[in-house]
Amino acid sequence: MKVAVLKGGRSLERGVSLRSAARVEDALERLGHEAVPLDVDGALVKCLIAERPDVAFVAMHGPGGEDGTTQELLEILDIPFTGPGVAACSRCMDKVLAKHELRTANVPTADWFAFNETAFRELGAADVLSALEERLGFPLVIKPSRGGSALGVKFVASASELPEALVSAFSYDDRVLIERFVDGRELAVSVLGEEPLPVVEAIPSDGDRYDFEARYEIGRTNFVCPAELGEAAAAAVTDAALNAYRALGCSGFSRVDLILAEERPQVLEVNAIPGLTDTSLLPQAAEAAGMSFEELVERILELALQPSRSSAL
Repeated sequence: MKVAVLKGGRSLERGVSLRSAARVEDALERLGHEAVPLDVDGALVKCLIAERPDVAFVAMHGPGGEDGTTQELLEILDIPFTGPGVAACSRCMDKVLAKHELRTANVPTADWFAFNETAFRELGAADVLSALEERLGFPLVIKPSRGGSALGVKFVASASELPEALVSAFSYDDRVLIERFVDGRELAVSVLGEEPLPVVEAIPSDGDRYDFEARYEIGRTNFVCPAELGEAAAAAVTDAALNAYRALGCSGFSRVDLILAEERPQVLEVNAIPGLTDTSLLPQAAEAAGMSFEELVERILELALQPSRSSAL
């Protein structure tokens, strides 16, 4: 089978994408498939038309690859692709939109507010920042609404730290999520098709936070899979993850990140196209479930070739 591996792009997560794609390409060759690596640029459509792959393996992260943009082109070209459809990618990529969808579906997620740059430039939003302490309290977590790999995410312990964190987040996106901090265990549940894989716990070394460096530098974080959870907590975490996956319309595969505080899970976000690097959580969860990386890649391809998903929002 001819498999176009879409990678790279221009997002800030390009490096992670290239690492994910390299592992996928190696696995495809070992499986006997023909891998066609495509570093995504302005010639993507021409390359896809010329190659006419049987399926596209989307190994892109961040804007352009994880937000439905590339998936829309693949739908127009009638090329099956891995991961969620257009609508789910769009929802997952926008953290503010995703949290509204989660709250509507009664999926537990931390309280939040959101601002865009226009609100600050033209509507005086800076004057309401003092109300955040009353409504959400400190500490807070500031995040760009659209992005991944913890890029631009800041922990804010007091009101004096808030302006700098907002400026930093606005450098990544024009919309910012201000979220109540939930102290607890960092967990992730990968979902393959409709099947949850074993829960992974990320434990940053030396008291670090699970930021970009902790995610991708080997040795910065310890991972436990399956996570050591009681039966009730494990069930609650898995149920919350599956409900989040379904609420955002995911299919194929995705990863749900959660915080477990006092045995109560809170969904942080759903990653439509989770990483597949050496330190990524989905491959670790698959291994704990008894799947080799090659078997994981093969299963992802099988799911991509199932009946097409709706792109309707």
